Amino acid sequence: MLGAIAGDIFGSVYEGKKSWQQSRTPHFSPLFHPRARFTDDTVLTVAVADGILHGGDLVDLLKDYARTYPGAGYGGTFRRWAESEDREPYSSWGNGAAMRVSPVGFAYDLMDEVLLRARETAEVTHNHPEGIRGARATAAAVYLARTGSSKGEIRDYVERKFGYDLGARLDDIRPGYRFDVSCSGTVPPAIMAFLESTDYEGAVRLAVSLGGDADTLACIAGGIAEAYYGGVPEHIREQAMGRLDGHLRAMIEEFEARFPRKR
Repeated sequence: MLGAIAGDIFGSVYEGKKSWQQSRTPHFSPLFHPRARFTDDTVLTVAVADGILHGGDLVDLLKDYARTYPGAGYGGTFRRWAESEDREPYSSWGNGAAMRVSPVGFAYDLMDEVLLRARETAEVTHNHPEGIRGARATAAAVYLARTGSSKGEIRDYVERKFGYDLGARLDDIRPGYRFDVSCSGTVPPAIMAFLESTDYEGAVRLAVSLGGDADTLACIAGGIAEAYYGGVPEHIREQAMGRLDGHLRAMIEEFEARFPRKR
């Protein structure tokens, strides 16, 4: 899941920054801006991994992690839910369910279980059909990438199973792409960024190049790319891990030890 987290970190400085034109090209430099930091995408991805590793109620985990890392940039509805005593989902169609789901695609060995667990991680907050669809599509793409499917097979499965259109080119959608926190507006272009890439770094650069919710686009694309390309380059791993605290690093290392990548 480090691929998702690294994508979140270096996409963080471009989120919604329309004046930063370098986020509209995959050739921005440096890869890790000095102000790059982990956001809610990372925190909640680790919360899901914690639940897979140690069990426990996911509602409690999400709330505990959000309260432990209060300044991570949560959406307003999630933040109010996390700070409240409310345990019911709030029917969100947003991309938060997809951004945190990559550990599911790495942890389970049957597609049916991946889809079931992805639904479970989504519907504690994002019980709208679009929120669930985005989480399931992302987890399925990670699983297929991890288990040896080709890019064509991943594209075909996601289009057939979830009804997303992955046929456009990023060059065609980039000029008109706008900030979009919906699953339907985030998951397809993030998967397309992976599909057009030739390596992990290329995937996340392409995702960031769309602008908009750049950290989440790169988080989703990065998780799939890590699975497909067999890991995260060491120099990117060092930079990403160096921006995390001890607890987050320890959880990632424990998860990687329990669920080594297969391809």
